[in-house]
Amino acid sequence: MPTRTTRTTGRSATRSTTARGAGTKLAPAAALAPTLAAELELAAGLGEGGPWLVAGCDEVGRGALAGPVSVGMVVIDPAAAAPLADVRDSKLLKAAVRESLVPLIRDWAAAWGVGHASAAEIDEHGLVTALRLAGNRAWEAAAATASPHAVLLDGNLDWLSAPAQEDLLATVASPSYPFDASGAPVRTRIKGDLTCLSVAAASVLAKVERDALMATYDELEPNYGWADNKGYGTAAHRRAITDHGATALHRRSWRLTGAAPAPRERQEP
Repeated sequence: MPTRTTRTTGRSATRSTTARGAGTKLAPAAALAPTLAAELELAAGLGEGGPWLVAGCDEVGRGALAGPVSVGMVVIDPAAAAPLADVRDSKLLKAAVRESLVPLIRDWAAAWGVGHASAAEIDEHGLVTALRLAGNRAWEAAAATASPHAVLLDGNLDWLSAPAQEDLLATVASPSYPFDASGAPVRTRIKGDLTCLSVAAASVLAKVERDALMATYDELEPNYGWADNKGYGTAAHRRAITDHGATALHRRSWRLTGAAPAPRERQEP
């Protein structure tokens, strides 16, 4: 079965009609609400003029054994954006809450996009390059409505910008990156998904869209429990790979079974 790459269209995509607050129940009550402080600081650093648009950016699916890695991007004008209630890092929210927030985030944003890089692309190019591909697809989708002047990226590694120097000894040609021509600076922020509202919003969009893809893939390959484990390396998922073999949607270059799995992040709810 061929592996395909999917991406959203951006702000013009069909929107859900989920009502505000439907089943809204945050996970840990102690989780502080993210703010716009970092976005405002980044915009202020761009100098006089404006208005300056800042994109919050986050990924999901980095550590899964199957399915794509997905990147969300939410573009806002920090000086004009109002606080958005109930938005948190996607890992802190129940699935129904994340889904109810999607139309609110889309309406709140000046532009938005979600991009994906397939398991086959992860195998061909490596995880960091696949993240960059997914991020550029998210950028392209958002930029169809509004291009950000700067990007606030979750974590401490800038995987979105192109490498400073291409590997001259590489045997596989690197993909092209439309983001490179944008000139927008990227600022990384550790725990940005917890503290920065636009980044948390981006994580919600990416998580909801990737989860929907994994549910669709589960219908095509029902032996692996993807609707529940979202492609992450649970014990049941690894046993299924041992029993049924890997599919075209698995990251075949990774160690999919056994006691020494590929490095992975905490499974998301």
